[in-house]
Amino acid sequence: MTTAASLSTTVAPPEHVRSTFGLRGVEPEPLGLDWDGGWRCGDVVLTPVADHARAAWSAKVREGLQLEGVRLARPVRSTDGRYVASGWRCDTFIEGTPEPRYDEVVSVANRLHAATAGLERPRFLAQGPLAPWIQVDTFVAADRAAWDSQPMRVMRGIAPPETRSPDTARSVDAIVRLASLRKPIKTPPQLVHGDLFGTVLFTGTSTPGITDITPYWRPAPWAAAVSVVDALSWGGADDGLLERWEELPEWPQMLLRAVMFRLAVHAMHPRSTPEAFPGLQRTADLVRLML
Repeated sequence: MTTAASLSTTVAPPEHVRSTFGLRGVEPEPLGLDWDGGWRCGDVVLTPVADHARAAWSAKVREGLQLEGVRLARPVRSTDGRYVASGWRCDTFIEGTPEPRYDEVVSVANRLHAATAGLERPRFLAQGPLAPWIQVDTFVAADRAAWDSQPMRVMRGIAPPETRSPDTARSVDAIVRLASLRKPIKTPPQLVHGDLFGTVLFTGTSTPGITDITPYWRPAPWAAAVSVVDALSWGGADDGLLERWEELPEWPQMLLRAVMFRLAVHAMHPRSTPEAFPGLQRTADLVRLML
């Protein structure tokens, strides 16, 4: 499994970074993948940033977003007012861990995207992947592959056929087959969080929490569909999860593009593992039966 939230570092935030956020003398504690490889420092979390523009955008949105029924990690600015300093961001710590409460994750997605529907499209989302690719570009290319009329045209980071691993080759074949099943989408795009599976936290009966917003410009049901695909492929969710949300607009087509997106990430990302493919293949088969 490779998601945006699975990319982390084992290096603790250095002292000068902690000082920049007013945390001098506070010993950091690693939080792991639940916080994108972040480190807890008292009541806040310092997290390494993969892309400055996206991190600053997320912080600005989370700073002012009004969201009922969800605990949202709010940004903590540096002592000179920045959202990102020396490749790190700082957020308020919220209790919880990811749990297999996947219907609640979809419900969180619906509430979140009702609140983000009026946000403008950030300029960086209009840009394609740029050479030399970094990890963010892989997800950008995978997203476009799921929607472009010719998926392989935008998957430039993929290995040539003669050097592909067996599971990479199977992912590519699945993408080509699934692409032929797509139909035009009428649901308008908006600002959505495309990595809910690893960023929604639960603790007892408290309201769910969100640690970050990974921005995409796609229809809101697509983001919910990505969380469902992730839950079925790697989270042990029951197959009924597909049908329980079928009232969402154009649901089968959203699921189709969501599983294509994850297959494209799997095919292109250097950290993908063969063990992640069987779950994706099974989910793709389930989605195909709904079309």
